[in-house]
Amino acid sequence: MRAGEMSGGGKIAGRSDVRAAAKRQAQSRRTPDVNATQGVTTMQFRPAFIAAPVLVMGYGIVRLIDGLDGVRGPGPAWTIGHVAFLGALVAFISVFWQMRRMAGGGTLATVSATAGTVGALALITQFSIDLVAGFLATDNYGMSMIIHDVRTLPGISQLAYDFGPYAFYLGQLVLVVLLAVQRRVKLWTPILVLADLATPFIDKDLIPLGSALLLVSFLPLARGTAAATPTQPVPALA
Repeated sequence: MRAGEMSGGGKIAGRSDVRAAAKRQAQSRRTPDVNATQGVTTMQFRPAFIAAPVLVMGYGIVRLIDGLDGVRGPGPAWTIGHVAFLGALVAFISVFWQMRRMAGGGTLATVSATAGTVGALALITQFSIDLVAGFLATDNYGMSMIIHDVRTLPGISQLAYDFGPYAFYLGQLVLVVLLAVQRRVKLWTPILVLADLATPFIDKDLIPLGSALLLVSFLPLARGTAAATPTQPVPALA
């Protein structure tokens, strides 16, 4: 009698173990399938995508205030505005490499992120020169002369003013277009980014408007609604 009970209990325990193992195996199969078919998405907040346009907007607004008397710099407004823009450039460098990762990290994305970073560093050099000149000078003429003297140094004008900054604009635009082609962002996103990039060339007083457009285009990326890394080839737009 006891032997039979022991045998029956062993069979029940064995069947329970088999069912538990089968359940664990089924769950392990389902998990990678979901990742493979849907891709890996991130819902984390990305503050750099908000900080960059907001700081540019701050620079643009302070610049308008600084020019109300007909002269820009030196002074607190000049300093605050330039510090804000320097902060924006640091945020943009983070943005470029996050966008590269979202685009899959290919050659074009890497080259674009690198170009954007080089352009950002060129602009950091330019705004640092302006900032230091503002500290050293007592009036606008003296500040302008300091900046002029620095620009005449070999390579400074080409690096920080004439050619280097354009890598910033080009790298940023290519990254956004690449994400749009991969359908990682809406088709209107590159249009808003292009409008933002064009505003300083039209009129620098439009910088706050351009940064507002950029903020709208960056919001979906900041909220993490775009896929972080594509796990399957994405068809090109027709």
